[in-house]
This record gives sequence, C-alpha cells and structure tokens, in this order.
Amino acid sequence: MADPSSPPPSSPFPLLLSSVTPFLLHARASANSFLSQYEPLALLVGPLLALIVARTLRSLIGVVQEQGLKATLLGIFMSCIKLVPAVKRHIDAEKQKVVDKMQSGGKSKREGWRTMLPALGLGNGVIDLLKEEKRNDVAWQGKCSGTVYIGGNECEGHFSLINEACSMFSHTNPLHLDVFQSVVRFEAEVVAMTAALLGSQEKASGGQVCGNMTSGGTESILLAVKTSRDYMKATKGITSPEMIIPVSAHSAYDKAAQYFNIKLWRVPVNKDFQADVKAIRRHINRNTILIVGSAPGFPHGIIDPIEELGALASSYNICFHVDLCLGGFVLPFACKLGYPIPTFDFSVKGVTSISVDVHKYGLAPKGTSIVLYRNHDIRKHQFVAVTEWSGGLYVSPTVAGSRPGGLIAGAWAAMMSLGQEGYLQNTKEIMEASKKIQRGVEEIQELFVVGKPDMTLVAFGSDFLDIFEVNDVMSSKGWHLNALQRPNSIHICVTLQHVPVVDNFIKDLWESVQTVKANPGPISGGLAPIYGAAGRMPDRGMVNELLVSYMDSAC
Repeated sequence: MADPSSPPPSSPFPLLLSSVTPFLLHARASANSFLSQYEPLALLVGPLLALIVARTLRSLIGVVQEQGLKATLLGIFMSCIKLVPAVKRHIDAEKQKVVDKMQSGGKSKREGWRTMLPALGLGNGVIDLLKEEKRNDVAWQGKCSGTVYIGGNECEGHFSLINEACSMFSHTNPLHLDVFQSVVRFEAEVVAMTAALLGSQEKASGGQVCGNMTSGGTESILLAVKTSRDYMKATKGITSPEMIIPVSAHSAYDKAAQYFNIKLWRVPVNKDFQADVKAIRRHINRNTILIVGSAPGFPHGIIDPIEELGALASSYNICFHVDLCLGGFVLPFACKLGYPIPTFDFSVKGVTSISVDVHKYGLAPKGTSIVLYRNHDIRKHQFVAVTEWSGGLYVSPTVAGSRPGGLIAGAWAAMMSLGQEGYLQNTKEIMEASKKIQRGVEEIQELFVVGKPDMTLVAFGSDFLDIFEVNDVMSSKGWHLNALQRPNSIHICVTLQHVPVVDNFIKDLWESVQTVKANPGPISGGLAPIYGAAGRMPDRGMVNELLVSYMDSAC
C-alpha cells in the first residue's frame, strides 16, 4: 500500500510540453519566414478571394447539378450577350411580340376599363352591367377541358343549389368561430366526410386523420409542403430542406419551393409516365423532407405507384404527399364500380398528407379544396400562432386569415345533396365518357394516347402531325384543350359537361387531324408556332421570362 505521506508521482505534462515547444517555435519561425516574402495586404485579401471563389464554385456546381451542364452554360452565355444593349433591346422587342401574340390582342381589350370608382353608385343597375359583361365570356358549356365540372345549365339544378347555399352564408367568416358556428361545423363535416372517402376509417390510417378547407389545390399543396418542412425540422433538425417530385407533378410544388425556400428536385418519369421510384430514391439525402406522388397526375391522368412511394418514404422516415386534387372524388367511387384502381390513400403506409379539390369532381363552388394529414402531430405545424401582437393573441390554420364562409357552406351543400349514390352515378358517367374518348383517339391512326390513363384525362400526341396545329383547329371549332410538353401533346379533362357531347368531340378531332394533314402549317391566329418554339427553345430562362411578361401584362 502506498505511503500517504509520500509526494504524488510527477505529471507527464511538463515533459510533453518541453518536447513540443521547440517544434512549435520552429514551425512559427518557418511560417513567418515563408510569409515575409508577401505583402501584408495580399495576406489579408488572399483568403477572402479564396473564400469568394470557393463559394462561387459551390454555387456553380449546385446549378449544374440542378439544371445540367448544357443548360447552365447556355444560361451563362445568354446572360453575357444580354449585356450588349443592342442585343437586349432586340430580344425584348421580340419577346413583346410573342407576348402580344399569346394574348391575342389582350392589351387592346384593356382600353376603356375603369380605373376609378363611379362618382355616383349604380345601385341595383349594376346587375345589368354584370349580365352585359358575362355575355363576353367564352361559351364554355361542354367545350372546355376541365374548367366547369358541374353538368347542365348554370341557371338550374346543382348550380342553383350551391349558389343559394353560398348566398345564404356570403356574410360569414369562420375566422370568427364564436360567431359563425354554423360554417365552423360545415367545414369540420366537409373535412371528415372527405377523409372518410380517403381511408380515414381504415385501421391502417391510425384513426387520427385531420385537416382544413382551403381556397384551392394550390393552397392545399402549399400548406402540405410548409407543414412537412416544419415537421421535419422539428423531428429531424433539417434546416436546408429539399423535396423530390416527378416531372409530372403539379407546378404548385415549384411555387411552394420558391415561397418556402426549399430546394426542389424534379426527376424524370418512367416509360409508363409514372413517378420513377428508383430515380426518386437516388435523390434522397439527409436534407430530404418530402417526396410526392399524384393520383392521378394532371398531364396524363396516370396514377403514380403510391404504395411503392409510401414504402420508400417510410423507410427513410420522411414525409410523403399524395396529390388527389383531381382524383379525390372519383377514384373511391371508381373502385366501387370495379375499375382497376391501385391503392392511393391513407391506407398506404407512409402517406403523411393528401390534397383534394372539392370544387372539381366534388361539384362544390370554385374556391374549395381540402388538405388532410395523417395525424395532429403533423398538422399542428401548419398553424401560425402569434403571441406578442398588440392586437391580442392570434392563431390561423391556413394561408388566408378571413375566409368566405359562403364557399364552405356551398361545399357542404354539394356533398350533402349528392351523397354517395350521386357521386357514384357521376363517376360512372364520366369514366364511361373518358374511355369512349380514349377509344376514339386510338382509332385515329395519326394520333397516339400518352400512356394508359387511369381516370378522366386523355392526353394524346402525334408522330406525324404538329399536335399544336391540331389544337388550333380544335380551338377554331370552339374547343378549349390543354397544351402539354415532353412529349408534345394535348389533353381533355372529361367532366359531366362532356358526357352529352363525346361523339361531337371525336368527330371534330378527326376532322381537325384531316385538316392539318391536308394543309400542314400554322393557321392564322393560332398559337402552334409559339407552343412549338417554347418546347424546342433550349434557353428555359427565356421561356420563363416570356411567361412572366405575359402574366405581368395580363393582370
């Protein structure tokens, strides 16, 4: 046993320090000797320049990864030549010509538009003005892709029902939940009834599905993305969020990425025009907060592999949003009718949120959609609460503060009026009409159907004709279809408005194809050259500028 009175053993630290000190002194002397040949200012500026160069290279590499080398080099080249004033003026002039063409003279229509309040109010006489202006609208009955989903005339039937419901509650605002308890209840019931259609009653959903009504599919998607971002920050500490979507996903995700400062990765679809699960997996990293699937996708009406994407999201413990804006009030009933619809809702493990529009096939008034979440732990990250405002305590569930209670009442009235049998009958009619249109397109040998549509959209292109010229001829016959790209194609979103006119559509489409086949080339006033040029234009920044200029001058 050691003697407690003996001194403690000497520490090795002084010995280590004495051996290291000469080395440190030598290193300092060598560094000072090496640096003495440089100007002090160079020593100060050099590291700063190196940091700037490193950050620039890092940004450039990020752009190349996101856009590709060719697009990046082209963007740099275009930015450089635009520095030449004469070149910039020429480009701006040509761009304005295209914008004017896209507007079809829209600028001149703005002449004479009122810019000030009338000195004397018109009273009830304003109704006559409204009727006069309404007569200038395009004849949309039965000829617009999507747009109006309710069948029949706008002055009778289901139109009249939802209009009356809206007018009864046009003064209400669910923000004041203690005052307008009726619309608060309507919203809760619309959400619950919709959730029940989408798997909330299934054991696999967890039994906590919840949500809110919004102004439309875009707001529903924005909220789902924002909520996913904040949920993943709280649970996984992600502060540089990224999300991954297939190129077929709605452009609302691009808007969400810009609004909420999220890096967006768009990945190609597979040969069947579905989300490519393997490609999405390759893009997942430690900053990924969200992946996306659609049921169906807007361009081609094709359902993404929701179960596979759900398994992928679950394995990486990230959020997975399903866009059911189009399919939410069709697919559940198509399943009951026996159509081979793959699983798409909260019964799929991994699905954390769903968006569904009531104002489409739910036949509610325009401006009604729903965002749903698997549980309250996720949804609470949607809300904004303010505790330090001098106006008092504030909390809001959606992007909007005040919301039109009339629209909520209209949605409730639409759903209660139709019931499951009503939606089932509607789905039967529009699915049969869609399949008939698909068969009609397939019988036109110059056309091909894009992929295998699962629902009520039929997209078609051509290997022999300019499909946008066909679209222009169809427009001259009064049809308003949607132009698509990659591949160049057009589609019709079939609604109840089309059920009585399917044969007319097929006939007009066949005649339009024959017209273009006999007389190829753009028709006067058509937009085919613009659509075609935009699709071929390698500088996507220029296309972006065209779209922004068009919108800036149109609203």
